[in-house]
Amino acid sequence: MIAGTASLGSDAGPESAVTLSDVRRAAESARRFTLLLIAYEFPPSPSPQSLRWAYLARELALRGHCVHILAPEHPGAGHGLPELPDGVVVHRTYAGPAMGLLNFLAKRERRKAAGAAAEPPAAVTGPPASASAVPVTAVAAPPLNWKGRLHNAANHCRTIAFHGFQRLTARWFFPDGRAEWYPWAKRRLRFLLDQLDVDLVLSSHEPATTLSLGLDTRRHGLPWIADLGDPVLAPYTPPRWRKRAARLERRVCMAADRVLVTNPAVAALLTERHGVAATRLSVLTQGFDGRMDTFEDRGSVTPPLELLYTGSFYSFRRAEPLLDAVVATPGVRLNIASISVPEHVQAVSRRSPSIRLLGFLPHVEAMAWQRRCDVLVNLANDDPCQVPGKFYEYLGARRPILHIGNGDDAAAKLLLGIPRGWVCPADAVTLQTRLEILRDDARAGRIATSLDLSAAAVREYDWAAIGARLDKIINTLMLEREA
Repeated sequence: MIAGTASLGSDAGPESAVTLSDVRRAAESARRFTLLLIAYEFPPSPSPQSLRWAYLARELALRGHCVHILAPEHPGAGHGLPELPDGVVVHRTYAGPAMGLLNFLAKRERRKAAGAAAEPPAAVTGPPASASAVPVTAVAAPPLNWKGRLHNAANHCRTIAFHGFQRLTARWFFPDGRAEWYPWAKRRLRFLLDQLDVDLVLSSHEPATTLSLGLDTRRHGLPWIADLGDPVLAPYTPPRWRKRAARLERRVCMAADRVLVTNPAVAALLTERHGVAATRLSVLTQGFDGRMDTFEDRGSVTPPLELLYTGSFYSFRRAEPLLDAVVATPGVRLNIASISVPEHVQAVSRRSPSIRLLGFLPHVEAMAWQRRCDVLVNLANDDPCQVPGKFYEYLGARRPILHIGNGDDAAAKLLLGIPRGWVCPADAVTLQTRLEILRDDARAGRIATSLDLSAAAVREYDWAAIGARLDKIINTLMLEREA
């Protein structure tokens, strides 16, 4: 089932669910269009923007649209990412010299792995996605021999060299080194527009290169939707690119038929900066996959109380108070799933069994862990207007959420408005007190008595519902163009 939110012909609301049969019936009666999405980040990339458009492309294809994707080659394997239906066609292009080299090395490694007669590893990767009750088990990788260590060291050196090259080229390419894709993407874009009977073009930002490509399509007279997400001119934009970013952002806001953003604060900012009419702005948040609904009432919890943090560590996300509180609270364990863990976090995990590092988990496995652990941990963003994409996955996991921050950010307000969890300041003593209460409540089976963990409370954030809203935006835009 797809747990969605509203009838397909109107804006989604929390009153009704969208099932797969609903989607198919709507597709039979709705108008179908050929859509071309320009996306630098798309599977096998595991980035949040890649996941966003994997789910949105899936939902549009389920509604009968023919979805073509223009994307660069990527070195990832795509394990654990959403499956795409037959209505999605991906057109890969050369990604540029730096990424092209990484693609070459990745393909060579996969050929070597395919040709080797190695036995499959017997490592435990975490809890399955099924609804069967299983305990959260340790993720212990088998020890490596000298060949394995040498192989990992070589991969690490290649990764460092690649990122170093990207940082070097970022000084010369706008907005960063990913702009090297532009010449090859522009050539393939022209070819696709000549060969395909495209009805509408979409651009997925970031990087801003996709927006420049979207602007290039305007000479064809096609309607264009720019999924801006975050502004081009953002607080993290390097000073040397700020004027150029502002110009591109304004051009996009003036030229695009519709501009999509992920929260109302960005919509207000674009209106203030460029006078964008409200009718041309739409808020489409990040979401969660409602089809993976494996919730079950856990009742009383035996020690330890399992916390889970999935996401990145940034300088503005202070993890030290949380780590100190967990280590000081018996009967509590923090599981961390992250692609890059800072050294100070690793050091604490070596000293205390209360901190367990899971390493990088593919998307589907990370969602399975979210549904198996007792409390999900979120660290507040530096920008109070932003809600991390992982936070919406937490909502879909139907587990209590512990949000660590001062409480005046958008994620905290969303959490308390449902209510789906608790907000606690980033103070070790206060956090320890909260963890002790949660541990005791979990043992007594009353940890969620004051919360709403129902699917209905968060249906509007299901990708099925968000896809329904995008489908309506597309149909409305096409009707306006015809009129």
